[in-house]
Amino acid sequence: MANKKNIHTVFNSERQRWENKQEGNPTPVSTHRTKANAEQKGRSLAKAGEGEHLIHKKDGPIQRRNSYGADPFPPRG
Repeated sequence: MANKKNIHTVFNSERQRWENKQEGNPTPVSTHRTKANAEQKGRSLAKAGEGEHLIHKKDGPIQRRNSYGADPFPPRG
């Protein structure tokens, strides 16, 4: 599972920009003016890395998450 690349879409209040960050790397992978653009890029990055895309609210908490690889805990049913 170490090769999975999880992407976090977060708001940087100092720069007033939305950023996509790869888990474990403090440097942003991409920076955007709007959340919609950041989500779109974050989704493509997560799909390419077969990881998870975690989208945060402007104030920090996770708003939603999407998995783009083999899900180790798929939903029942």
